[in-house]
Amino acid sequence: MRDKRVNDFFYSGNAVHGEPDYGLAENFVRTADAFANTTYQSVCIIDYFRKNFLYVSPNPLFLCGMSADAVKSEGYQFYIDHVPADEVDMLLEINKAGFSFINDVPLEEKLKYTISYDFHLVNGREKILINHKLTALACQPDGSVWLGLSVVSLSTHSNPGHITMHCRGKSEYWEYDSDFHRWEKRTTPMLNETEKEILTLSMQGLTITDIAERIHRAVDSVKSARRRLFEKLEVNNISEAISYATNYKLL
Repeated sequence: MRDKRVNDFFYSGNAVHGEPDYGLAENFVRTADAFANTTYQSVCIIDYFRKNFLYVSPNPLFLCGMSADAVKSEGYQFYIDHVPADEVDMLLEINKAGFSFINDVPLEEKLKYTISYDFHLVNGREKILINHKLTALACQPDGSVWLGLSVVSLSTHSNPGHITMHCRGKSEYWEYDSDFHRWEKRTTPMLNETEKEILTLSMQGLTITDIAERIHRAVDSVKSARRRLFEKLEVNNISEAISYATNYKLL
């Protein structure tokens, strides 16, 4: 049974007027499918005009044991069925806050913005924390977002939330304060050359000793640089640091 909250995901301030070009949509679907096949990413295209999913990739992370076609058929009911109730409320607030933000962005800039946040998916007794990134894929001439592209990955955090808005090419980003219900501007961390080298070599599987030899630094010096890096990125280990740097294009 369709929950009445499904319609709440489609913010009235982003009403899509006029029939979009669904011939163009087919090109987006083929591109998203090719991207999912080559990267094995969990990808979804949201149709804000028909208020459903236009495309869902078959990669299993997002599906909670269901087929891609079944998730596509469920649409936003999928979130209500597979996200904890309190986090559904969080998603509804994020949805409204995200569209309120993007409505103030000039039309020619909208496609550069990406919102990111973490929430749990529940499949029976299994509960995983995922990161959800969502960006406008196609807009109508009036500036309303017709299609949105979402990419799902495992979260690097231990709890839901962490709601941020990033714009390609800008050094600052915005963080959403759920207590005060507002966006606050933040400065994106900048990595020095040593930190970039440590991350890049760690991605290649090198140990701390190997990295020290490669960059001609003492092992203790590399350890200290890693600790400062973790503090700067507010992460707990090298895996989280790599994921953060990749997600936010710091390398």
